Amino acid sequence: MSVPQQLGKYRIVSVLGEGAMGIVFKGFDPGIQRTVALKTIRRDLAISDGSGASAQQRFRVEAQAAGRLAHPGIVAVYDFGDEGDLSYIAMEFIEGSSLSRYNAKGKIFSDDDVASIIVQLLDALDHSHSHGVWHRDIKPANVLITHEGRVKVADFGVARIEHNDLTVAGSVIGTPGYMAPEQFLGEPIDSRVDIYATGVLLYQLLVGRPPFTGNTEALLYRVVHEPPVLPSLTPGYARASNFDEVVAKALAKDRRNRYASPAAFKQELLEAFGRTVPSRVAPGSLFAPSDAPTEIVPSMPSRTSSALPPAHWDPALLQQVEAKLAKHVGPLAAVLVRRSARACHDLPTLYERLAEQVTNVEARNAFLVEARNLKTHPSLGSGGTVSAFGALTGTSLGLIPDSLIIASGKVLAQFLGPIAQVVAKRSASKAPSRAAYFDTLEASISDPAKRKVARALLDKLS
Repeated sequence: MSVPQQLGKYRIVSVLGEGAMGIVFKGFDPGIQRTVALKTIRRDLAISDGSGASAQQRFRVEAQAAGRLAHPGIVAVYDFGDEGDLSYIAMEFIEGSSLSRYNAKGKIFSDDDVASIIVQLLDALDHSHSHGVWHRDIKPANVLITHEGRVKVADFGVARIEHNDLTVAGSVIGTPGYMAPEQFLGEPIDSRVDIYATGVLLYQLLVGRPPFTGNTEALLYRVVHEPPVLPSLTPGYARASNFDEVVAKALAKDRRNRYASPAAFKQELLEAFGRTVPSRVAPGSLFAPSDAPTEIVPSMPSRTSSALPPAHWDPALLQQVEAKLAKHVGPLAAVLVRRSARACHDLPTLYERLAEQVTNVEARNAFLVEARNLKTHPSLGSGGTVSAFGALTGTSLGLIPDSLIIASGKVLAQFLGPIAQVVAKRSASKAPSRAAYFDTLEASISDPAKRKVARALLDKLS
């Protein structure tokens, strides 16, 4: 798109960043002589997410969410408007760098700086939660550190304002490495998803990496089922063990066992730290202004990464798949399709992986029905027109028939959400018998009452 000279009353100064949905500009408000960041979205790209909520509506939610918050630790929103084929948000222009930039440079913060970053973040979240706004995408890219050492939380673009839910159960919202188990399982969520994500950030600042890593399938399984290795038990950890208990509670699988609020999290962190927490990150820990480009961190997919289709896929075919997935997950489909396509080399495997990202059971089944009617593309070298859905059942996993694995996954999906197919496959690869297979599947459900119902349904498959 061409760069406009002006958006509303704001004069365009330069381009700060570009994403799949729009551009972020550096702007100037002549009325009050203030530099601003202008985040834009092209309305012709504002496709629906299946709930009736378009990307443009989410964009407006971002403005509403951040606009009702007034806290020094939250990037301020000044204005929302439309100009031609663009909608835009005018927001505070931040001079500093994101935590993701520090992570990319391998920066190791001191204990004082770690405590300061997390306490400042929790103060900002305590303010937003008290106003009924959950961020839902806390991650390094959305946590800025100014040149003065102050933490600023950016991008409430996927925020949920209480009583105004534009993001429904059929959508996958958030960044996988920082999403709580209940988000993967398609369960009702509350403000404690921000507690979990902050726990992931704390862990990463202490250890140098998030508690769970891997491809989407492996990550999803680990977040839901595997306990994190405590910071003090990770190889090369050189800090005291006083943060272990705090991290473990913040990362509890059951949200009822996490901190009830950012304030409660902060209190126990202060007690574990055992001394006064600095109000700012130490100047010596920060990038010099000349070394760190100014950024306001728009949460937009990069054109150089997710927007380019993998070379071994026909772009037209991926566009078809993306259009079908977008009915169920909205604009996130573009990122999911391209990311998954890099690791897949045939259409059935791609559909199988994408189906795991659709949390709503009915929506996922509808997506797979569409897959049943989509033929493989000649460029994939299949030598024929094999039904994609039918091919999903064509891989043998151990002693358990493929048809039983798929049927068992559908049963489990009622209790585990999108992780069900992963559990069904992994269990099948190790099960010595059908009875042992069902025992393993039953044990994957934590609620005793649900476990009993699931076993009764599984037994009917015999």
